[in-house]
Amino acid sequence: MNEMFLQLQQLDSVELNFGSNGGLVLSIVQAFVMFGVSLSIKPLHFKTAFYHPKSVITGVLAQILVLPLVTFAGVWLFKDYLTVTVALGAILVACCPGGNISNFISSVSKGNIELSVSLTAISTISAVLITPLNFSFWGGLFISSSDLVRELYIPISEVFKTLFLIIGVPLFLGVLCSKKLPKLTQKIAKPVQRISLGIFMGIVVLAFVANYEYFVEYIKYILVIVLIHNALAFLSGNFSARIARLNEKDRRTLTIETGIQNSGLALMLIFNPEIFPKETATGGMAFMAAWWGVWHIISGLSISAYWNLSRKIRYNNLYKNRKTI
Repeated sequence: MNEMFLQLQQLDSVELNFGSNGGLVLSIVQAFVMFGVSLSIKPLHFKTAFYHPKSVITGVLAQILVLPLVTFAGVWLFKDYLTVTVALGAILVACCPGGNISNFISSVSKGNIELSVSLTAISTISAVLITPLNFSFWGGLFISSSDLVRELYIPISEVFKTLFLIIGVPLFLGVLCSKKLPKLTQKIAKPVQRISLGIFMGIVVLAFVANYEYFVEYIKYILVIVLIHNALAFLSGNFSARIARLNEKDRRTLTIETGIQNSGLALMLIFNPEIFPKETATGGMAFMAAWWGVWHIISGLSISAYWNLSRKIRYNNLYKNRKTI
């Protein structure tokens, strides 16, 4: 564990290579992704909150309260083995809204698609306010309890302003387009979403290639941390749904929605010099968010495959039993 901590300390000072304008490009792409997401947001999705308030409220609480709380508890318990920036990276990801690919994975998992889209819409829109408040609170609480490195300052006003521009404006334009130009929106919604996600994944691949040496050197440590953190995220959603006694489809949806986070948004915030100046050590935060973006897709699809296989086995056993009778 001591060796791991020493390696993570070195990672804090690493400046990942995203190019001179990497942060700006990432922000523009993230805004485009948000615009694509907003094209699919309709008033019907918010009516779900009135028709099925229990599932929606449980899902929202799992994302904005349970996951950040569980994340803080985890990094605080192991704070002697984590650097502040690695811990803050985990907290920041936990405070971000649900990831855009969560709807697809919920669909593959035979979950409640309407609930999934509703939760994504609600968490994305509320992220303009909730993410900076959550990150400021939990991140500030962790910083104040740590004496590992110098104190970092979290400028909540800058986080709010950035999220307003990257999420608020694109969402407003997307919803406005959907309302005023419904036929055009119906034609471009899917292509825009696919193109935006494709561009984002392309940036991730290019960033991986540009930072391959760092990846090889530090992934064995970050892999373990992200794996555990992501597992806790899925469990947070699943346990919240079980405590609320939701049906199986809703449990699957809440599990996915809580375990799939918008780590691209976290990366965009990390590379914003107004929030984290260049002289601030953010290597651990960036590495956490970047690997989260890769791993939660792998883990989400793996969980989906497990559920589908389990359901198939149950149905086959049920069919055999009926045939025997």
